[in-house]
Parts: sequence; C-alpha cells; structure tokens
Amino acid sequence: MEDRNNILSRALLLKPQERFLLIDDLIQSLDEQDEKLKSLWIEEAEKRLKAHREGKTKGIEYEEVFGENT
Repeated sequence: MEDRNNILSRALLLKPQERFLLIDDLIQSLDEQDEKLKSLWIEEAEKRLKAHREGKTKGIEYEEVFGENT
C-alpha cells in the first residue's frame, strides 16, 4: 500500500496532460489480453464447435435458455 501511495503522490506532481496519458496507459494495460489465455479459449471454442458439428452435442433454443416467448 505504501508503494501505491508513493506512486500516487508522484503522479499528482505531473502536469494534467501527463497525468491523463498515464491514466490512459494504465487503462489500456487492463485491456491487454493474455495471449496464452486467448489461445486456450480459441482452442476450447474450436473443440466445442467440432463436437457440435459432429452431433456430439445438442443445441438449446434461445427461448428455452432465456425463457422468452417470441
């Protein structure tokens, strides 16, 4: 927590534009995808699609899942 407070204190000494750029960089760092995790999800999605196409799984109607009568 001390490090965080120290970083915040130092950041507040920056000019407004520099603080904005720092905030933007921090937000973008949260949006970066973990490439290993992304690869695992792609692999899983491909396995599920293949299983569905081979008839090993059964789809469920939208209305059944969400309880809507359209």
